[in-house]
Amino acid sequence: MTAINPVTDLDRDGTVAVITLNNPPVNALSERVREGLIAALRDAEADSAVRATLLICAGRTFIAGADISEFDKKLTGASLRDVQDAMDAAKKPIVVAIHGTALGGGLETAMCGHYRVAVPSARLGQPEVALGLVPGAGGTQRLPRLIGVEKALEMVTDGKPISAAHGLALGLLDALMPEQDLKAGALAFTRQLLADGKGIRRTRDRNEKVAGISPQIFSDFRASHNFRGFEAPGEAIKCVEAATTMPFDQALELESRIFLACKDSLQSKAQRYAFFAERKAGKIPGLADDTPVQPVAKMGVIGAGLMGGGIATVFANAGLPVTIVETDATALARGLDTVKSNYESSVKRGRISEEDARARFARITGTLALEDLADRDLIVEAVFENMDVKKEVFARLEKIARPGAILASNTSYLNIDEIAAVTSRPDHVLGLHFFSPAPVMKLLEIVRGAKTSDAVLATAMKLAKAVGKVGVLAGNAHGFIGNRILSQRQSAANRLVVEGASPYAVDKALTNFGFPMGPFAMADLAGLDLGWNAAQSHGETLRDVFCEAGRRGQKTKAGFYDYDAARKPSPSAAAEKLIDDFRAKKNVTPRAIGEDEIRERLLLPMINEGAKILMEGKASRASDIDIVWLYGYGWPAYRGGPMFYADSLGLDAVIAGLTKYGLSPAPLLEELAAKGQRISDFA
Repeated sequence: MTAINPVTDLDRDGTVAVITLNNPPVNALSERVREGLIAALRDAEADSAVRATLLICAGRTFIAGADISEFDKKLTGASLRDVQDAMDAAKKPIVVAIHGTALGGGLETAMCGHYRVAVPSARLGQPEVALGLVPGAGGTQRLPRLIGVEKALEMVTDGKPISAAHGLALGLLDALMPEQDLKAGALAFTRQLLADGKGIRRTRDRNEKVAGISPQIFSDFRASHNFRGFEAPGEAIKCVEAATTMPFDQALELESRIFLACKDSLQSKAQRYAFFAERKAGKIPGLADDTPVQPVAKMGVIGAGLMGGGIATVFANAGLPVTIVETDATALARGLDTVKSNYESSVKRGRISEEDARARFARITGTLALEDLADRDLIVEAVFENMDVKKEVFARLEKIARPGAILASNTSYLNIDEIAAVTSRPDHVLGLHFFSPAPVMKLLEIVRGAKTSDAVLATAMKLAKAVGKVGVLAGNAHGFIGNRILSQRQSAANRLVVEGASPYAVDKALTNFGFPMGPFAMADLAGLDLGWNAAQSHGETLRDVFCEAGRRGQKTKAGFYDYDAARKPSPSAAAEKLIDDFRAKKNVTPRAIGEDEIRERLLLPMINEGAKILMEGKASRASDIDIVWLYGYGWPAYRGGPMFYADSLGLDAVIAGLTKYGLSPAPLLEELAAKGQRISDFA
């Protein structure tokens, strides 16, 4: 075996040259990989004893994509295009053997091979749109030549990987290999090719699937897909269309130009920022990588309502047995029935099999006895959002839970230290704030109490990843990170409506910005009576007025919107009458408010509150705040989050806007602006 460079080896097995890439952890296409691959290809071509080349990767995966950290740096050494040109120039057949994932540049490299084989567990995809990009190394040109235009359009616009079996059926792969012996299978496949007299088969020359394609396919595809403000999918369509109308090299140059334009766009910069922000969020500042974690194999959940049942489902889906406790049999049966019904719905939609649904549901045990949680490793309280109720639950858990068990509250706002104080183990108490619906929403706010131990925090962060969540560390403050900022937006929204804006105009300003829904549609969904106390309500706020009128959101089919039987919203004359009467009661003469003002008054206070959270140390990094809003509240990914958005506006403009609307800018904003620094870099 010859070491071409530290990440590339070249060996020969009979007449087959074997190139092995080993660039942990995911064999990303770094400069060293590219240089090594070109050199190995050159040596294999020059060796007269070699009749074919096999490209394979060491470690847990094939090439999982480009090295994204190089995107904003000046390119040095060979480019991926240079690698592909070397593969296209080969006079001997190249077989590519895939395990793990072949994504982005990895799949583009594989498609330059003349033949592709994979193990059944492999996944193949072009996920560049998730970074605001189009495939930039021939992906939009070679993919349709292998699998056809329509499927290629789907893959490059939704970014979702496909299975190896699907890839074989489409023509992206030529054969599946034994799961445990890819190299031996790939070598046998290569030797059989040679025995059959099969030679090179350049993907770029295979035009049968891109010839004679009607332009109607592209117009129909555009008409049937809503990309919700994301620009890259539309650009990817242009590139695939070029594969059907231009010579290969000309279309490749168009793809390259579009890729570079996307890379320089604000959307792609925001999406790449979010990509790295998510990875940073999993690292707790000050915690060593070798901080010990506790085993959490048996879970407990207190409360079988919407949140409790959802949290139990999250654990069960991850293969963890969970005991769920309720106070009476009716509530418990209702909660378990809801979980079961949700699984049945997932089966009907084809998301999981009946067997899988039964196995998951079987991991959930219901009980009326809190004592049944005595052997649980982690217990999540998900009862009514009332401090006295939660303290009572934790006081009982103190006597029941085993020593060392982690006790967590799913509170959205309440003080974790006050809850922990009723126990003798505050070091094992923290907040685990799941977002609703828990099985769907990716965010998990991990709330650190004053005495929460490092081991418990490390365990919670590891658990978040294990159950498919993005964990973000939050300090103990009212509303933590997400809801603290949300309260500022909701207060601003309410003021706008009182001053004259309609709730529908306010919501539209945010949906036009890219949110899935606005503050009033969101309030209706959550329930306007969430945290509302009828006995203390005297019509002093809009929420009081609506709740007193029985308009409490979707569950009553009436809130700021009216809802039909399918919960489809429509503007409500009755709601507008309540708002008009409230303005009159407050002696407010309504005025017209434009969309720009609405948007600024909703978003600027969010940025300001985020800066205050950073000043107080309640978030470790500005990027953590952005991840909370991206995954917990639907902030559009192509705008990066409120802190990134602040930098896209310019901090001087943010400060001027806050001042314009009578708000005091957070000192951190002024300090960073004076230094010419970015708040999204703050850590």
